Amino acid sequence: MANNILEMHSITKTFPGVKALSDVNFKVEEGEIHCLIGENGAGKSTLMKVLSGVYPYGEYEGDIVYQGKVQQFNKISDSVEVGIAIIYQELALFPDLSVYENIYIGNEVKKGSVINWNQTIVKAKAMLNKVNLKVNPEVLIKDLGVGKQQLVEIAKALSKDVKLLILDEPTAALNEDDSENLLELIKQLKKQGISCIMISHKLKEVVAIADKATVLRDGQTICTLDANKGEINERTIIKHMVGREINDIYPKRPEKKIGDTVLELVNWSAYDSQLGRDVVKEASLTLRKGEIIGLAGLMGSGRTELALSIFGNPKNYKLRGDLALNGQPRKFKHTSEAIKAGIAYVTEDRKGNGLFLLQNITNNVSAAKLSGISNNGIINDNEEIKVAEYYKESLHIKASSIEQHVGKLSGGNQQKVSLGKWLFVGPNILILDEPTRGIDVGAKFEIYSVMNKLIEQGLSIIMISSELGEVLGMSDRVYVMAEGRIKGELAAAEADQEKIMELATQ
Repeated sequence: MANNILEMHSITKTFPGVKALSDVNFKVEEGEIHCLIGENGAGKSTLMKVLSGVYPYGEYEGDIVYQGKVQQFNKISDSVEVGIAIIYQELALFPDLSVYENIYIGNEVKKGSVINWNQTIVKAKAMLNKVNLKVNPEVLIKDLGVGKQQLVEIAKALSKDVKLLILDEPTAALNEDDSENLLELIKQLKKQGISCIMISHKLKEVVAIADKATVLRDGQTICTLDANKGEINERTIIKHMVGREINDIYPKRPEKKIGDTVLELVNWSAYDSQLGRDVVKEASLTLRKGEIIGLAGLMGSGRTELALSIFGNPKNYKLRGDLALNGQPRKFKHTSEAIKAGIAYVTEDRKGNGLFLLQNITNNVSAAKLSGISNNGIINDNEEIKVAEYYKESLHIKASSIEQHVGKLSGGNQQKVSLGKWLFVGPNILILDEPTRGIDVGAKFEIYSVMNKLIEQGLSIIMISSELGEVLGMSDRVYVMAEGRIKGELAAAEADQEKIMELATQ
């Protein structure tokens, strides 16, 4: 009989007007990697917040049994004390403190009542060795990349004698190399007897690493799949996640009507005065009407910098080279000029830069074009409501109403609001930077379908994506960037993952 380190029985959690979890059952064996999967809004993060004490005992129904004992966690420190640690997608580190200070903050190494800093550094080195991170423990967190910061978070958890490690979308912001390193570390921790719960939307990672996978849908437990029984594969997971078969994750357009060139860059460069170097170097590309071009490359390759330099140059790069729209040379001094010229940019950081999380759907959708709902400088509330209702319906935004705060929506629905905001501007060229980052497979399918509809209507799309499957599945042509340069162009028919990675690592 399996020895379970964790059992969650009949967990029910209700928010005002919403039942987030309904009679959920979830079990994890000792030394097991157990993936928790489901669409955005399925209840995954809520379940883990119940487990970790973010939602204390008394605010939910059901029982948590950990290491054979019923637990009543009233705060996060209660779960930490018994060996449960949770690492969120947004890392909880202090950027201006050193690595060793971050690892032992709140858990200081003391001699009497005085912190023993020398011993702290020695112990921090031991923790860093456990996570295979070779950095000076005295370096500041802000001087490390995201992948290394993630490992510091895990080292911090290990310093507290963690027995059950919870990782919420741990690879969402990592490049492929850092993602592989992290997954390998999770396997090593399993060999050391540490159990792991991993929330992930990346199904290939789930298939590669999970011993078991539990699927949640609409706040309920749907099933638990077992790798030893051959049950963990993408098709089976998708079927249970969305309640239906998705035979083609990347929907094909019925007919491609690609027209004349709408955007052309020739020897386009962008100099970042803060970094003291070119972040885009002599890039040349074309975009035609009714076409999706994919921008592929590793993190730091210059893809976002290229997009921002086109979109009115909000970073104030020193630009060189030529940009033409519909054959006419153009120079934009501000993003407002790019918007007026028909260019829109959906940022990869929807929470930080793309949306007003504390405002409702209505205010967010109209934010980029207030002139479209105003008369003589006065906002017409009825027009604003009509616009918001239109995009809520046409983009299938799941919300109680257009008055719902955007911060309360799932990631996929936040992305749709961001998309609606820029579609209201009426662009001819749409730049999508990581359009499906952090959203589930069902929401991805809907975003892809919207993209195809926009292309059929004559828009042109530049799509930046770190998911090679997405680049290959949605692009008509692919440009590959590395170190600020475009290393090659591939037609959809000839592109594959090996060719893209070969160009991206040149």
